[in-house]
Amino acid sequence: MACIFTITAVLVSLLLILIRLLYVLYRTGKPLKTRGSAGLTPPPLSTLIILGSGGHTAEMLNLLSVLQKDRFSPRFYIAAATDNMSLQKAQLLEETEDKVEEISRSQFMQIYRSREVGQSYITSALTTLIATVHALWLMLSIRPQVILCNGPGTCIPLCVIAFLFKVVGIKWSSVFYVESIARVQRLSLSGLLLYKLRIADQFFVQWPQLQRKYPRAHYVGCLM
Repeated sequence: MACIFTITAVLVSLLLILIRLLYVLYRTGKPLKTRGSAGLTPPPLSTLIILGSGGHTAEMLNLLSVLQKDRFSPRFYIAAATDNMSLQKAQLLEETEDKVEEISRSQFMQIYRSREVGQSYITSALTTLIATVHALWLMLSIRPQVILCNGPGTCIPLCVIAFLFKVVGIKWSSVFYVESIARVQRLSLSGLLLYKLRIADQFFVQWPQLQRKYPRAHYVGCLM
């Protein structure tokens, strides 16, 4: 009898998880709901910005230069632990804006890499586990409403955890992914994963042929 009860409980739990998963997939891409009085400016959205080395950061900072800072606040910048340059550039951008806003609403954090360039696949299994645990801790600390990313590998564990948070009801974070302008004919691995798994709420590409190949993507033209 106890065995039947246990099996029933497990099946019900799995059914509830499946229903919640289907709901999350249905809601993905829908406008983010924010609480606010009618006729008043909606409250700001806590925003996580994931930076990558080199061109990824340059493109992201270019996007942020036209971002409505008062609409997306506070801002949390995350870069790989071995990438100090990206956070320095983000700090410089924020300091320039602060001269106008007269207030700092940003934090800068680092996350462990899942795998370094040239690292063996055997040792990368351990570093991937460490990076995932670190990403979980960061997401529990930040719990952003919006996530902005454009392709660095560090965005994958953070975005996956954000999706799982939706499923279990911890926090609803809308993921906005902008594919790099360097991707002309096909998506990057990060972009492909977020697109195929339907983790990104809004997916943007900068070349029309990519939009034709991936119809759920939005073509926005060249942003650089």
